Amino acid sequence: MSKIRQVSGDERLHTAFTLYPYAFDATPSPTAADELRGVLPYHEDNHTLIVEQDGQTLATLGAIPMRQNLRGRAMGMAALAWLATRPGARRQGHGRQLMHQMHRDMLDKGHLLAVLYPFHPGYYSRFGYIGLPLNRTASFTPHGLAPLLDVTLPGEVSWQSIREGFDTYRAFQRQLLEHRHGYMFTPDFRAARASNADDRWLACATVDGEVVGLLTYRVDGYGGTLHADELLYTDPLGRALLLQFLAQHAYQVSRIEITVAPDEFPETWVTGLEVLTSAEATFPASPPMMGRLLSMDALRGLRCAAGRVEIDVVDDDLLAGRYLLDGTDGTITVGTTDGAGPAPRATLTAAGLSGLAYGVLDPLDLVARGLGEVDVEAAAQLRTLLPRCTPHAFGKG
Repeated sequence: MSKIRQVSGDERLHTAFTLYPYAFDATPSPTAADELRGVLPYHEDNHTLIVEQDGQTLATLGAIPMRQNLRGRAMGMAALAWLATRPGARRQGHGRQLMHQMHRDMLDKGHLLAVLYPFHPGYYSRFGYIGLPLNRTASFTPHGLAPLLDVTLPGEVSWQSIREGFDTYRAFQRQLLEHRHGYMFTPDFRAARASNADDRWLACATVDGEVVGLLTYRVDGYGGTLHADELLYTDPLGRALLLQFLAQHAYQVSRIEITVAPDEFPETWVTGLEVLTSAEATFPASPPMMGRLLSMDALRGLRCAAGRVEIDVVDDDLLAGRYLLDGTDGTITVGTTDGAGPAPRATLTAAGLSGLAYGVLDPLDLVARGLGEVDVEAAAQLRTLLPRCTPHAFGKG
């Protein structure tokens, strides 16, 4: 009979890691045992589960303990990853058992949210997950930013290797975690990959000694492409300084590709910029992230406008129940109710509630997608409590 247990340390090498190369690498996998041992430090405090039978690992699932900002409040979030099942053991429910166990384990550890990259979104929607918007890739020539070179901006941009600037890089990420909805902050043991790899430059925009923007990037060769990672800034001045820095790479590179948030509009950066902004969702190669609430406590204390609604959460082992969401005092309180209160009522699935919490769905979207039953009055209250907003799923690490 199979059983689920947690593994850690070197034990991962002959349990969970036996499935990773087959599931996620090219075939035959070039990953050698010493290479797998080399990545152990980046799994140090991950929560790793396996399904085991007669000493053989049938399936595995891991979770990275992270933090994420939900509507202005930073809280514990579990980043689920590496769900893999031995081919002969697939379609036997092992993945389902691991998902349910992982949710319970992560909740016990204080994580209120969970996110993952799905190999198939339909599979994870059954576990209460909802899709989040993809970040975009903007592609343009550095010459397109030339007008910025004629502008005198307060502040400056310095550059160095990611290894040299790693502490600054991490401090700025912590700052964004507190202020940017959807932003994710990796634990130190995971983030160390960026410093240890040392394969990126770090551009740092400062004004009066304060960091207002960061960009990691690499150049693939003279006359080639400058590949920039997430465009991170606290205000438009930070963004303008970084773009001005990129403009200085004309005649060194022929193209710039940069990752931007879903609500960023590169065509407005300078007048007449010729830019291709794209996002492609494919499964399993390029999936949009999915997320869910693990506890109703994730909603407590979120800032909101005045509103009041009863919700029945159904078909979920973690969230099922009847709750009163009350934003009368400007923050959400979550209470139980016997149904006697004078508040509109809605019925939501866990995925539907998660879509509202992350700000990616309107209450009436839930009706259209079969994620809830919401009348006009309840929809108005839910919009007040949990209005649409775009999560910036940056900082994945």
